[in-house]
Amino acid sequence: MEQTPPFEEMPLTKHLIILRRHLFKIVGLIIVLFFCLLPFANKTYQMMSEPLRAQLPVSSSMIATDVTATFMAPFKLNFFIALMLAMPFIIYQIWAFVKPALYEKEKSLALPLLLGSISLFYAGIAFAYFVALPSILHFFISVSPETVAPMTDINSYLSFCLKLFLVFGLTFEIPVITLLLIIIGLVSTQQLIEKRRFIIVGCFFVAMFVTPPDALSMIMLAVPMWLLFEIGLFLGKLIEKKREADA
Repeated sequence: MEQTPPFEEMPLTKHLIILRRHLFKIVGLIIVLFFCLLPFANKTYQMMSEPLRAQLPVSSSMIATDVTATFMAPFKLNFFIALMLAMPFIIYQIWAFVKPALYEKEKSLALPLLLGSISLFYAGIAFAYFVALPSILHFFISVSPETVAPMTDINSYLSFCLKLFLVFGLTFEIPVITLLLIIIGLVSTQQLIEKRRFIIVGCFFVAMFVTPPDALSMIMLAVPMWLLFEIGLFLGKLIEKKREADA
């Protein structure tokens, strides 16, 4: 029986064939999920727009400024949800592709980090939808002039929400990024502690550029970024202590 050659000895074309196989599985699942969710696209958009509709005055409503907007907005949201639902499978396929090239010690660390990464990404989206989005919308609508009736375009609102979800989802990856930097030896916890005040300022600086131009949005992103960094730092200390104990 012919044995499969070691991962590092396989030719590039073989790597590409294996990668293509994993990509086909990913694309296939996203397509299946997309079409399964398509009949519920309008209801999904209604759920997405609930935080805004709850803040709008009784006389106001959402509008569509483009003929195709009533179709394209739920369509885009449907694809985004299909992608998010497929994320665990996508992570698994990435893991399956790189696993043969990892040492046993790396495998034991990589899988928990991957699972933690996707869990934190979901947590970031949930935080954005249930906490950040209603607060930000309430702020913007409450400061609008009395002579102006807020009526948001459905495409603009969707773009705003997806950007917010992506920003918070990526932000919640900070503990994983911090841990990776410590694990590979690029930084130590002591170095991070010494630079903590600069990191905190950096959190507010980044939040200022990636959130809407108001203080509330900036604070609601910067504070979680700081707290998540502290979580990653704490876990990094535990890893360093374990290394010292094993040495």
